[in-house]
Amino acid sequence: MTTKYLVLENGSVYEGEGFGADKDVIAELVFNTGMSGYQESITDLSYRGEMIVFTYPLIGNYGVNRDDFESLRPAATAIVTHEVARRPSNWRMMMSLPEWAEQTGMPGITGVDTRALTKELREYGVMKAALVSEVTQDVLAKLKAYATPTDLVAHATTQSQYQNPTDGVSVALIDFGLKNSILRALAKRGVNVMVFPADVSAETVLAAHPDAVLLSNGPGNPQNVAYAIPMIQKLQEQLPLMGICLGHQLFALANGAQTFKMKFGHRGFNHAVRHIGKARLDFTSQNHGYAVDRESLADTSLTVTHEEVNDGTVEGLTLKNHHAFSVQFHPDAAPGPHDAEYIFDDFLKMIAESQAK
Repeated sequence: MTTKYLVLENGSVYEGEGFGADKDVIAELVFNTGMSGYQESITDLSYRGEMIVFTYPLIGNYGVNRDDFESLRPAATAIVTHEVARRPSNWRMMMSLPEWAEQTGMPGITGVDTRALTKELREYGVMKAALVSEVTQDVLAKLKAYATPTDLVAHATTQSQYQNPTDGVSVALIDFGLKNSILRALAKRGVNVMVFPADVSAETVLAAHPDAVLLSNGPGNPQNVAYAIPMIQKLQEQLPLMGICLGHQLFALANGAQTFKMKFGHRGFNHAVRHIGKARLDFTSQNHGYAVDRESLADTSLTVTHEEVNDGTVEGLTLKNHHAFSVQFHPDAAPGPHDAEYIFDDFLKMIAESQAK
């Protein structure tokens, strides 16, 4: 391993040892509080354009396997760990995390005081950061000039339509950077899934005659995906609709609400969410840096159905007089917890109710 440096835009520098691909990168630095599930996180396309700090001190202890990918390649720009496992062991393991990172071109740094780093991100908010072999004035200048790309969804979505045909209910899944676990959750319920690119028109979706629409998760600022709003507005008038994560935020924007960038976001698998109508509490998997502005809902037809217990942020919405709702968390639960999987069953019940009417 070679010496690497993590340089933050506020001037902080953390020294460690590099692993994976030997290259310098710049990205937005965020932290993930999950105790496991690093493989799912690294390949979750919602992390595109971001560098992940893992707060759990030991990462990579069960290696990388063939089943837990959320996309085929790393979505994260780089990863930051306190300690990367030297002797991973698991019966499903194909290779170690450093070996996979090197093979797929993703850089990492280990030996970092991730507790101090996370406290800094909580105090100052997410920041731009550079992972480099040498701290120079050129690096500092590039870091200062760096701007997060606005077209993250364009690089995360599918480029062509595809289908997982079954005899079940047909759902048009709009891909803004979807996780494979969403496809698995639908397949488990026998759903006929038709996946469309993010810039698909409502007319193209309707021509496929789906029974319902699902808006997937994805990366970046929802306001940069404004081209999808007219499509959502047309589809929700004709078909049952559900949104997840970025899909939840776009659903809110399509119905007159606003979104805002959070100080450090929700990223991990231990976020408590209250279901207001059912008086139930679920621990959920989350990955988002933007949220729906609760105050902006006042003049809309949207009603809050779920809220985050710790900070009160909006975690679920429903549209009055429509078969349409959304959730900010990930009911597909990869890698878990599985408390909120019932959301998919609620979606299918809503479709059945719509068809009955």
